[in-house]
Amino acid sequence: MPRFFVDQSQVQEDCIVIHGNDVNHIRNVLRMRPGDELSLSDGRGTDYFCRILSMERDEIRLSIENSWNSYVELPVKLYLFQGLPKADKMELIIQKAVELGVYEIIPVRTNRVIVKLDEKKEAKKIARWQQIAEGGAKQSGRGIIPEVKPVMAFSEALAYAKNLEGVLIPYEKAEGIEKTREIIAGLKGRKSVGIFIGPEGGFDETEVEAAMAAGALPVTLGKRILRTETAGLAMLSILMFEFEEE
Repeated sequence: MPRFFVDQSQVQEDCIVIHGNDVNHIRNVLRMRPGDELSLSDGRGTDYFCRILSMERDEIRLSIENSWNSYVELPVKLYLFQGLPKADKMELIIQKAVELGVYEIIPVRTNRVIVKLDEKKEAKKIARWQQIAEGGAKQSGRGIIPEVKPVMAFSEALAYAKNLEGVLIPYEKAEGIEKTREIIAGLKGRKSVGIFIGPEGGFDETEVEAAMAAGALPVTLGKRILRTETAGLAMLSILMFEFEEE
């Protein structure tokens, strides 16, 4: 069943009004008609089962047949602090991170980041990345649209992470895999967990030391060397499996 996100302002007592680009997609791409069924979400955890009532040139009105709290979200909010990678790797990271259940993605400028974004380019990039997050949320049936935050300096990211109940940083000098299993198991019951992933070349030693001084726990992802676009997704996969509920 086709799925769309709407703003809460579009939700009325017993109906929802869709406008903007989704009108064209529903009418001309999906070729839906009055009486057809749609799945919608307000992007904040409420899902709706709807039926098309009427279709005008610039809006579609739907009746709310049923609504419920989304059951697909993890019981923990996962924050991905991603060192800015080269080229279009960030787009892949965002898309897959959303599919794996991330709550928020924070692009981070670190000492070894090669990508340099000026203010104008950064705003366009964030808008583009947010569109990718929304597309990933639609495709994977998410109950929320994860937010892509503005780019932060590493020190800003550490300060932002202080509000979380747990923070992990994959590090080649971390203790063995058994210690990592203990650390991850110890996160059970936490409501928010952050993951710090370095760019190509990883974090430098001063950054790792600063993260650990701020409370981040070093973990290992095994004996293989993972690319930046792989490491965060591997960590999210592990946490998704650990926290997923029946």
